[in-house]
Amino acid sequence: MTDTASTNARMQDPSRRARLAEFWYYFSENRGAVIGLVVFVVLVLLALAAPVIAPHPYNAQYRDAILVPPFWEDGGRAAYLLGTDAVGRDILSRLLYGARYSLFIGVVVTLLALTTGIVIGTVAGYFRGWIDTVITRLMDIILAFPSLLLALVLVAVLGPGLTNAMIAIALVQQPHYVRLTRAAVMSEKSRDYVTAARVAGAGNFRLMFKTILPNCTAPLIVQAALSFSTAILDAAALGFLGMGAQPPTPEWGTMLAEAREFILRAWWVVTFPGLAILITVLAINLMGDGLRDALDPKLKRS
Repeated sequence: MTDTASTNARMQDPSRRARLAEFWYYFSENRGAVIGLVVFVVLVLLALAAPVIAPHPYNAQYRDAILVPPFWEDGGRAAYLLGTDAVGRDILSRLLYGARYSLFIGVVVTLLALTTGIVIGTVAGYFRGWIDTVITRLMDIILAFPSLLLALVLVAVLGPGLTNAMIAIALVQQPHYVRLTRAAVMSEKSRDYVTAARVAGAGNFRLMFKTILPNCTAPLIVQAALSFSTAILDAAALGFLGMGAQPPTPEWGTMLAEAREFILRAWWVVTFPGLAILITVLAINLMGDGLRDALDPKLKRS
C-alpha cells in the first residue's frame, strides 16, 4: 500500500508542477502583475516588521516636534524622516503600523465575504427553485444601493468602529461572490463528472462542496484579489468619514481625516497616507489582473 501511494504521489507531482509552471508563465507575462506582486510582498514585510523598523511608537507625541516637515525640507529633522502630524506623532511610524491595519482589514473582509458568499451562492446554484429566487432577489436589492452608502448606513446602525466597519464592508461585497459562485455552480452542475458522482451515491453536501465547488475557484480567486483592494479603499473612506477606525488608531483613512485642516500648511500629513493607499490598491489591482490572465483559459495566449 505504501509503495502504491508513493508511486501515485510521484505521478501527481509532475502534473502539479506543470500547472504551477503554467500559472507562473502566464502571470509573469503581465509585467504589471509582477511589479504589483513585488510591491505587495514588500508592503506585507514592512507591516510585519513595523514594531522593529518603526523609528518611534505610533502613538508617541513629541510636543517639541509639531508639524515638522520631512527631513529634506527646511526645518526637517533626521529623527522624523517623513515629518510629524499636528500632535507631534511620527508619520513614518504611523504609516508602517497603518499598513498592518489596512492589510488586516483587507484579509478579514475578503475572507468573510468570500466564505459566506460561496456558501450562499453554492446553495442557490445547486438547489435552484424558490431558494435561488429568494437569494438572487436579496442580492439584487443589496447591489441596487451604492456600496459605500450602504456600508455607511450599516455602520451607523451597528455603531462606529473598525470591527463594525469590516462587517459592513463584507456584507456589501458578499453579493459579488454569491452571483459568481451561483453562475459557476449552475454551469458545472450538468457536467458528466457530477452525474457520475451522483450515481455513485454522493450526497448533496459532497456534490456541492467537494465535487462542484473546487472547479469553480478560478473566478472567485480573481474576485477576491480585486475585492481586497476595494475593502482597503472602503475602510479608508469610512475612517475618513469618522465611521471606521477611531483615533488614535493609525489607519490610513483615519490619518487623512485628522489631517484635513492642515492640507495647505502641512502637505505631508495628507500626501503620505494618500500615497500609501494609492500604492497598495494599485499593487493589488495589478496582481488581480495577472491572476485573471493566468486563471482564465480564454485570456491565455498561445
